[in-house]
Amino acid sequence: MPPLSSRLPVFPWDRLEPYKKTAAAHPDGIVDLSVGTPVDPVPGVVRKALAAAGDSPGYPTVWGTPELRDAIVGWSERRLGARGLAHTHVLPVVGSKELVAWLPIQLGIGAGDRVAFPRLAYPTYEVGARLAGAEPVVYDSPREVDPEGLRLLWLNSPSNPTGRVLPKEELRATVAWAREHGVLVFSDECYLELGWETEPVSVLHPDVCGGSHEGIVAVHSLSKRSNLAGYRAAFLVGDEGVLEELLRVRKHGGMMVPAPVQAATVAALGDDAHVAEQRERYAARRSALRTALEASGFRIEHSEASLYLWATRDEPCWETVEELARRGVLVAPGDFYGPAGERFVRVAFTATDERVGEAVRRLTA
Repeated sequence: MPPLSSRLPVFPWDRLEPYKKTAAAHPDGIVDLSVGTPVDPVPGVVRKALAAAGDSPGYPTVWGTPELRDAIVGWSERRLGARGLAHTHVLPVVGSKELVAWLPIQLGIGAGDRVAFPRLAYPTYEVGARLAGAEPVVYDSPREVDPEGLRLLWLNSPSNPTGRVLPKEELRATVAWAREHGVLVFSDECYLELGWETEPVSVLHPDVCGGSHEGIVAVHSLSKRSNLAGYRAAFLVGDEGVLEELLRVRKHGGMMVPAPVQAATVAALGDDAHVAEQRERYAARRSALRTALEASGFRIEHSEASLYLWATRDEPCWETVEELARRGVLVAPGDFYGPAGERFVRVAFTATDERVGEAVRRLTA
């Protein structure tokens, strides 16, 4: 039997290593704008909650504590505008990337089934389909996909890598189409609280879903909005039948969010002040980098939300990566996210203020 890894593409970030070495050799050090990992402090209220729950010798539950489920329901109603939620509509998960990668298997998707995702997309959607032995399908418009055999449709708004936000009308039409054809929709909304030029809308908003959660699940993460990438704190909200089935499967798989992380998640979802503070940091970095990129000949497309600028100089992306690496600035090549990105780079604004300032200096020198 061939190894499971034979179904998968080469891990994209390994291809960036030579350019990372070039950038790291810069006399003033590397400015890493590639991965998009948070660098700012974990909010004090979250660290306090984590420490207070540190003496947790027993096993946590897969469904989480009642306090955690209350926090997810409350935040979803307050921030997403969702209505009619109960504990049965939520499920904490160990990291959103882990969820995306293993979701098709946990849904019983396999050979002969199809999983669809945007043409420019986070690579793990395809990885999840391939791990399950399903057929990955890319789309420009989800409603143009042949629904025959389509078991799972991924939406991603705001988009990684482009920062594009799907309008409410488009989301509503897609949800209606999916319901008509019996297709399950999972909407990756991990950047929803990071809208800059428009206000992203959840599939759970009544204007999109009509007040019903049937056939739709939203995916959310605390990695970006709360600087908790190291905590692997994420959760699902939506169709209670789908989440009940996932809960049953995940109980057997031991996919339990650690108890201290559950307590930290409660604190993070209950505090909006740190989110506003972090947004201000990112807004300033975004503005500085966008101005510098445009001044040095780049065109920015989409990028109305998320933590990235989708930039091009109308040249092959690896040429851009190489030239910027020689200046000590590392960015992600657009073809990591599909062939349609081959003339773009993704520029994260998650570096420190000092490193962003250094990148601006190098870009405009």
